[in-house]
Amino acid sequence: MANSTASKMMDIKHSKILILDYGSQYTQLIARRVRELDVYCEIYAWDARTEAIAAYEPQGIILSGGPESVHMENAPTLNESVMQLNIPVLGICYGMQLLNQYFGGVVEGSEDKEFGYAQVNLTDTSSLFAQVEKQALDVWMSHGDKVKSLAPVFRAIAHTSSTPYAACEHVELPIFGVQFHPEVEHTADGREILAEFVHQICGCEKLWKTDNIIDTHVENIKALVGDEKVLLGLSGGVDSSVVAALLHKAIGDQLVCVFVDTGLLRYQEGDQVMQTMADKMDINVIRVNAQERYFSALKGENDPERKRKIIGEIFIRIFEQQARELNDIQWLAQGTIYPDVIESAASSTGKAHVIKSHHNVGGLPDDLALKLIEPLKDLFKDEVRQLGVSLGLAPEMVYRHPFPGPGLGVRILGEVTAEYADILARADHIFIEELRRHDLYDKTSQAFAVFLPVKSVGVVGDARRYEYVIALRAVETIDFMTARWAHLPYEFIDVVSRRIINEIDKVSRVVYDVSSKPPATIEWE
Repeated sequence: MANSTASKMMDIKHSKILILDYGSQYTQLIARRVRELDVYCEIYAWDARTEAIAAYEPQGIILSGGPESVHMENAPTLNESVMQLNIPVLGICYGMQLLNQYFGGVVEGSEDKEFGYAQVNLTDTSSLFAQVEKQALDVWMSHGDKVKSLAPVFRAIAHTSSTPYAACEHVELPIFGVQFHPEVEHTADGREILAEFVHQICGCEKLWKTDNIIDTHVENIKALVGDEKVLLGLSGGVDSSVVAALLHKAIGDQLVCVFVDTGLLRYQEGDQVMQTMADKMDINVIRVNAQERYFSALKGENDPERKRKIIGEIFIRIFEQQARELNDIQWLAQGTIYPDVIESAASSTGKAHVIKSHHNVGGLPDDLALKLIEPLKDLFKDEVRQLGVSLGLAPEMVYRHPFPGPGLGVRILGEVTAEYADILARADHIFIEELRRHDLYDKTSQAFAVFLPVKSVGVVGDARRYEYVIALRAVETIDFMTARWAHLPYEFIDVVSRRIINEIDKVSRVVYDVSSKPPATIEWE
């Protein structure tokens, strides 16, 4: 079985692209675009070891953009091994500048910097633009430097009004550079350009498909786990739910899930999790009702970071207790996904980012001695969602907006109480219900209610009401690094406001947050 699994995993990852990250905010977007073309890819740091790059055996390499200037001291450089592999290379923005510098071109700072929309005019035929039918392309630029003198081995294939070399092609080798960003939605023909590079120039087959991914991961899990048991902390979120469905498909009753009901979940979510996982999918789920324990520990605590730590610590202690009681468990499963892996991976120079751990079980004692299995660690969020639907999870659950690990605990400003959590969960439910009813849910990237611990005077019927305030928050974003407040119709906000005030006695006023990110954050705490 192990040999069969390894062979199948090699098959779907045989056609693959390597992306070298030079610090661009769009690097993960490049990878997602390549995966959307049904081709597997991974992201390595720009200074990854030569041996690691060679061992990956890519069919092509993409050099990302980056915030640095090639002239800066200690600026990221081009690894010599990239050229020694004799495979196609595509440099994007900073990547194009590096290629030109490597081959003897001149890169300099530009007075005419280009950030945002630009029009690129194709000046010569190129295989890179074989799927593009027009001569003028609407693209997205983001650069201060530009190529002043093209390297002798390159020929220009595109320009803008201020950039004479907006794209270039090696005269002999399959090496290309584009100053613009084909990976972003604002570049109209970007997908076609990447598809031409990945499929035709690199020769990658379309093997990275949902059905193949599921079959391969199921076989891999079976081979890895054997007849041993796996423990999973089920939060009700997308990642842990998909892990549960995937593991159950692979090993059935060998999976044991622990679901901790904190009292800080979405409206009636505890019952919904049990109905979906335990009743409909027949997954072994142990439900721990810990609401009183959480509210007792959070009593009188106002500091947001302290609240997060308290919520996380209690979960770990409950999970530890359950793990000890289930003394025949050998594996711990976590919902780590590929962006978490990227953020936590140190480069060869020692630079690293701290992994986001609030979705995973960290801090368990060493004497539990559980082996770790992370079935989703090579998948992006959109791929995880697709897997979830294919595995039988309801689309409306899989495609829900992001929900913070500490739950409503960070959407209640100040002290967290059972009363506040109940009020907020009901208000949030009304907001989300109306978004779906008015076909606005999928048009916003994230929407939720916030409980404000202040009281305001209202009048209901002939009586005055002195009760709490609910804030509504909805944003539109592509990458969650920046976000615009959602311009929801006034009539819709009016409906939501009236329902919340009429249906929840403890609320006298509803406000709508019109702050964008930056300067505001998406969550309030």
